[in-house]
Amino acid sequence: MAAVASLLAMDRTTLTAALKPLERRGLVTVAADPGDRRSRLMALTPKGMTLLAKAAPIWVRTHQEIEGLLPDGDPDRLRNNLRVLSGGDQNPS
Repeated sequence: MAAVASLLAMDRTTLTAALKPLERRGLVTVAADPGDRRSRLMALTPKGMTLLAKAAPIWVRTHQEIEGLLPDGDPDRLRNNLRVLSGGDQNPS
């Protein structure tokens, strides 16, 4: 879970809270890691995989529409600038 929290730029407590409704809906499972009982492993359930497969094309289409509204038409430039503003990258290209 630590790697997922880092990827999503949130702490583990916030991730745990965000996962609870998904668990209740049967979309993800969270279980103790057999190799390290202090850690937790997450997995999408078959129901979660089905929902993700339906949602992904909508997500892609929505992002394409939003990126099409950018004045310079360069979403990577926007992402790089936002990364620099967040302190995540001191080398904008």
